[in-house]
Amino acid sequence: MTQDAAHFAPFAQRMADEGLPNIFIAHFAHYYDKLRQGDDGLIAEGDIRPVRSLDNAERLSPRLTTIGSEAISRTVIIKLNGGLGTSMGLTGPKSLLVVKDGLTFLDIIARQANEIGAPLLLMNSFATDAQSLAVLRQYPRLHVNLPLSFCQHKQPKIDAATLAPAEWPDDRELEWCPPGHGDLYTALVTSGMLDRLLRAGIEYAFVSNADNLGAVLDPSILGYIIDKGLPFLMEVADRTAADRKGGHLARRPDGRLLLREIAQCPADDLPAFQDIERHRYFNTNNLWLHLPTLRRTLVARNHELDLPMIRNRKTVDPRDPGLDARLPVGDGHGVGHCRVRRGGGHPRAARALRAGEEDRRPAGRALRRLSVDARLSCRAGPGAARTAPGGGTGRGVLSPGG
Repeated sequence: MTQDAAHFAPFAQRMADEGLPNIFIAHFAHYYDKLRQGDDGLIAEGDIRPVRSLDNAERLSPRLTTIGSEAISRTVIIKLNGGLGTSMGLTGPKSLLVVKDGLTFLDIIARQANEIGAPLLLMNSFATDAQSLAVLRQYPRLHVNLPLSFCQHKQPKIDAATLAPAEWPDDRELEWCPPGHGDLYTALVTSGMLDRLLRAGIEYAFVSNADNLGAVLDPSILGYIIDKGLPFLMEVADRTAADRKGGHLARRPDGRLLLREIAQCPADDLPAFQDIERHRYFNTNNLWLHLPTLRRTLVARNHELDLPMIRNRKTVDPRDPGLDARLPVGDGHGVGHCRVRRGGGHPRAARALRAGEEDRRPAGRALRRLSVDARLSCRAGPGAARTAPGGGTGRGVLSPGG
């Protein structure tokens, strides 16, 4: 057994004992190796360039709306619904928070899906699955020939001082954490959901957060993707003063696009990170995927997209900042390592798509969609590593995932 394998063996055993799939264990091992090799996941300002302009959604042709409308039956709405609402006083899923007139986020999402006519699919955590499905049972029109959910994985926390599995005997569940949104690609595979969607004739997926009720499937954007044969598209918005801490779009010197989160920004570069005139576009976490291309890409890369890593220092018990510090490592879902091309194959700037005032997204903000060519030269998607300051000064914990 090699030294690296010996270090990872306790994690592999712990994950196998939990019944986690081999693909996910290998994925976790990939980022654990990066961690041991000293990858800090930081993206320096000197290594990136601002994105100057993007296509405007207000200028999309009505022809694209027609194209997209005809493809809604081949499109699934995926809502990322793994979060608990503990910080808001809830004991269950955050999406069960009542928004208006007795309706929860999830009630409104179900009604939106029914109105649009596309199947709805939740990526739940094991903690949110049962309660969320109980709500959706009230909407029988959602029950097509597909499940309503699949579950993300869970991963061990890593002791930042020793890089061994975190130990918390008082509550063993606190030794685990969710991978986050970056687990989308891996969970689609290991759950069998990706193949099931493809067998059902579903070609496209619109992915967004469950707590973003403004993220509604837009047929004109779907038509835009189909018309240009795009495998991946990301919606971004004009940054405002309120978004200074939010992830922004940027470009590498070679022209490839990336998404930099504040956890990936060196401390000395924070003023540039927060300059909303320099870095103008904010990640909305709304993604569009061409599922056949996604499957081919995952198979070709042995199910490892090698997304940028983010380290995130936390405490073992997140409710007590004075406890032993832990540093989860995740694979984020930025646009990193994506090359955008024109039809002729020449690198170009991503074109912006701006929503009009009638758009149902919050505050009428300018939404833009970042498109990527049909060869899917993206090495990053949902998933990356996050580095956030942790409470306390004790030992730390790490956990690869997204």
